[in-house]
Amino acid sequence: MIDQLLSLSRRQKQGLMMGVDAVLVIVALCVAHSLRANRFYLPPEGNEIYLWIIAPIIALPVFVQFGLYQTVIRYIGFNSLWRVFQAISLYALLWGVCTFLSGFGLTPRSVVIINWLVALLFVAGARMVARWILTNRAPAFLGAERDERKNVVIYGAGAAGMQLAISTSFSPEMRPVAFVDDDPILVDQQVNGVRVYHPDQLGRLIDEFAVKEVLLAMPSATQHRRQKILSGLEHYPVLVQTLPDISELERCEVNLEDVRDIDIGDLLERDPIAPVDELLHANIRGKVVLVTGAGGSIGAELCRQISQLGASKLVMFDHSEFNLYRIEKELAESGVEFESVLGSVRDQSAVEYVCRANGVQTIYHAAAYKHVPLVEINAAMGVANNVLGTRNCAQAAIKTGIETFVLISTDKAVRPTNIMGATKRLAELVLQDLSHNNNCSTRFTMVRFGNVLDSSGSVVPLFREQIKRGGPVTVTHPEIIRYFMTIREATQLVLQAGAMGQGGDVFVLDMGEPVKIIGLARKMIRLSGLQVKEESAPDGDIEINFTGLRRGEKLYEELLVTDTAVSTPHPRIMRESEICTNLSHLNPCLEKLERAIRVVDNEQIRVLLFDMVESYNPAPTEKAS
Repeated sequence: MIDQLLSLSRRQKQGLMMGVDAVLVIVALCVAHSLRANRFYLPPEGNEIYLWIIAPIIALPVFVQFGLYQTVIRYIGFNSLWRVFQAISLYALLWGVCTFLSGFGLTPRSVVIINWLVALLFVAGARMVARWILTNRAPAFLGAERDERKNVVIYGAGAAGMQLAISTSFSPEMRPVAFVDDDPILVDQQVNGVRVYHPDQLGRLIDEFAVKEVLLAMPSATQHRRQKILSGLEHYPVLVQTLPDISELERCEVNLEDVRDIDIGDLLERDPIAPVDELLHANIRGKVVLVTGAGGSIGAELCRQISQLGASKLVMFDHSEFNLYRIEKELAESGVEFESVLGSVRDQSAVEYVCRANGVQTIYHAAAYKHVPLVEINAAMGVANNVLGTRNCAQAAIKTGIETFVLISTDKAVRPTNIMGATKRLAELVLQDLSHNNNCSTRFTMVRFGNVLDSSGSVVPLFREQIKRGGPVTVTHPEIIRYFMTIREATQLVLQAGAMGQGGDVFVLDMGEPVKIIGLARKMIRLSGLQVKEESAPDGDIEINFTGLRRGEKLYEELLVTDTAVSTPHPRIMRESEICTNLSHLNPCLEKLERAIRVVDNEQIRVLLFDMVESYNPAPTEKAS
């Protein structure tokens, strides 16, 4: 029977709940009158029967208005019960007013109060009983199965932890057996019937209760504290999951659906800095903004943030129909006016048309091929998109009078060892040449940063997928390191850096401390409740294999071409002090590049890149002879 109830559609479940509530409010009236009269009360046959009939007619619209039929019964929490209390109170009040205004007999005033209490007990109680039954926690006579849920410990006994405990208590998969919290006031207390222990006792709890999972319920903790807690949990053989940061939670009420896997963002010892509001809005508020590569990782996040910063219109430009559809669907209810345009940055006339037709004032140029091995193999397409595409957009910006043009660059542009990095460095040089030699009104700005978490091609989702498959996890080299930043912070800093540009500026984002990739792989394996399989642990779960550096790949990345950088009004944004000279050869070389691209002469393209980008240092076999 329970399986049949769970298989009903959402609309069918809502209809069933409404029917049950209609019956309950009538039964509550009968009980209220019976308690008042001290005998079983049957409604009279006169006009007073109408007061009974209108009870569900009043109650159901009120319940709908308070969202009682939008709550998932299995995860009902305190906030949901508070809405039930409010809805029943309003219903009882309205029914009482109708009673005294109708003139249908004399209803004792105490019946109104008793009806409110009984209806509250019935409607709220019915939901609690339903949650109990639907989560296989019913008594044996109702046919409940044996409780075989896994034991979990909740780290954090605050408000979020308490709500999470309520949610897991009625989960068919989890049972909270303990809280862990370092607050001495909470230790040894009971929260929602579950005891709170000090973190020092976690190892004993894992052994005593055969705990398989730890849920970190501290959404308001600083990044430093979260990282410290996670480092401590890494040594236990349990899966660790977490609630997101408080800024990412969409509701005040926490439940099991908010819990997610740990990722590298949780391991970065880096607290966010509040953005400078003036810089954040400077190029966006009240302006028409164009984002190229709008469906990509960075482009899509740019669109999300721009939609919240008061742009008068957002124009999303991308060559991928699917990616454009995906971000368009996401922003459909954002309130910002937007237009989605399918097109390629290799088509300058198309970019010009879009800029003129929409009156674009600011461009964020995020369109680029960035996967190092793929661009290394497909040099012609990489140069066409990253270099010529950037030049096309820049020239379109000049011709249409765009105010600000911001290029999303990369740390791989600094002393590049691969085609992708060389194309991004060359794109920077093209913009600096246009900025310094064309007396244009467009301000060109470039912003460099390293890896962003969970972007397409990032190592983090790759590791996550490999761990889910049971391994092995592949790392290119035991000494390889990379800089990481959350995509949200990187995009916020890009928006602020773009506002500080004066023309031809290169800004560099403070990426924090570099992360050793082998250490990252180990942490992700351990926090998944698994053990690394190695010589010291031959019975481990996941093996780490070294595949060797890929063509053009560095052991480490840099952010500055020179050794000096100038500070800016933002503590995490630096201005590169490099001076670009001898750019007169760019245009003739770009013409040669175009000819080489047309015939897909990848070797000639490599020779030209080596000549044009002074700091380009490819593998010896790739250099010009």
